[in-house]
Amino acid sequence: MSTVNIPRLDLHDYTKGSAAQRKQFSQDIGNAFNETGFVTIANHGIDKALIDELYSVVQAFFTLPEEEKMKYEIPGLAGQRGYTSRGKEKAKDAKTPDLKEFWQRGQTVVGEDLPEEDYPDNVDVKELPRFNEITAEVYWRLESAGRTLLKAIAIYLGLDEDYFEDKVHNGNSILRAIHYFPIENPDNIPSDAVRAGAHEDINLITLLIGASADGLEVLTRDSSWYPVKAHGEDIVVNVGDMLQRLTNNKLKSTTHRVVNPPRELMKTSRYSVPFFLHPKSGMSLAALESCIDAEHPKAYPDVTAGEYLDERLREIGLKM
Repeated sequence: MSTVNIPRLDLHDYTKGSAAQRKQFSQDIGNAFNETGFVTIANHGIDKALIDELYSVVQAFFTLPEEEKMKYEIPGLAGQRGYTSRGKEKAKDAKTPDLKEFWQRGQTVVGEDLPEEDYPDNVDVKELPRFNEITAEVYWRLESAGRTLLKAIAIYLGLDEDYFEDKVHNGNSILRAIHYFPIENPDNIPSDAVRAGAHEDINLITLLIGASADGLEVLTRDSSWYPVKAHGEDIVVNVGDMLQRLTNNKLKSTTHRVVNPPRELMKTSRYSVPFFLHPKSGMSLAALESCIDAEHPKAYPDVTAGEYLDERLREIGLKM
């Protein structure tokens, strides 16, 4: 386990620190993303009161009757807005869907004319106006924190600090509220059914606001599973496949999963709220020239973020 580098970093070191602190923050997050692809971040801009209310309204939504929730599942949107019911999403190459249901909020475009097919309208829950307000607020705050983290990553990569800014401003990011529902009859589910099968995220970086229970695990270099736990109100941040492709595997999109709880806790729920930070669909994911050399030849064909997202949504069963 000594090889697992998941450091706890303070975002204030980058936003309010000295030049030396800012440089060290960039180096630390870059080193961790190079080794394990995961960090935990303190002072990210979301206080405990907002986190508590977020989980309160998320739980309130998922406890609505099934017929109420189903009103918000919109065919044709590949789960990118509103509600997605049980049995829809699976990990790539998995045969059995994950044991979860979820809700997604996307970008509200301001000041640009962008394709409507990439940015469908967000869906409001009429029964829970506070759910709409809180998820919108959390979306904005996590997007802001994520953009700051990308500045630090850009510095680590030897790029201009604002390299990602025009690519992620009005980016196609997603806030997902997940309910890993109770498993009432453990003996009746498929043997390979899990809350979230082993997978890598699609996007640039993911910011996860805690969870209501343990279960998140990361696959280490020695092929063992290591539990990832945030401290207090910290968020967990990990590399997605888009950033891995862009950096030609310099930064690692590490495989992770959410395991089922012990049998005695099977009948309990788990809630989780990740923010998937995406760029605009037109961003090229062609490997940075600075990340290609004789020892690290170009690993991936050129593709745009939109093309890659479309490919991955089909692989995980959300798009036909």
